[in-house]
Amino acid sequence: MSLPLTLRKIGTSSVTAIGWGAMGLSAFYGTVPPEDERLQFLDDLYATGCHFWDTADRYGDSEELLGKWFKRSGKRTDIFLATKFGLSSNIPGRTICGEPDYVPKAFESSLSRLGTDYVDLYYLHRPDPQVPIELTVGAMAELVKSGKVKYLGLSECSADTLRRAHAIHPISGPPG
Repeated sequence: MSLPLTLRKIGTSSVTAIGWGAMGLSAFYGTVPPEDERLQFLDDLYATGCHFWDTADRYGDSEELLGKWFKRSGKRTDIFLATKFGLSSNIPGRTICGEPDYVPKAFESSLSRLGTDYVDLYYLHRPDPQVPIELTVGAMAELVKSGKVKYLGLSECSADTLRRAHAIHPISGPPG
């Protein structure tokens, strides 16, 4: 059953104003259901017409699960896929990392887990207070230049940080 969902623009792409966030599918909200149930959920979600999906490298196995769904369904190009980076538990002494050399490493790891060669929207989960946003966004912009990312976004940032980031490269999302 497809729902009549309002569309918004991110760059030149039309996306549903209501997107789906993967955080609860793989972590944080109680017991994680079996994989077959979660894949069926993604089938059902797709059938509703909601094709704007948001995940992150910190959301349990959600990137891997989406990768399995894309491979199984063949519908990767039907989904406007957003993923985030920057919250880190694998860097000693850091919970947030926006270091320019970390950006491509985090991105390539996400691509591998997602089983895709591009992401529609790649955004920073939270600005790193130890790294000027201009440096982080500069590294993110290189991913756009490479053709592996269509649009950049920021989450949990101030208006000033957004303006500074946008001066380096257009910040397109997430939609409001």
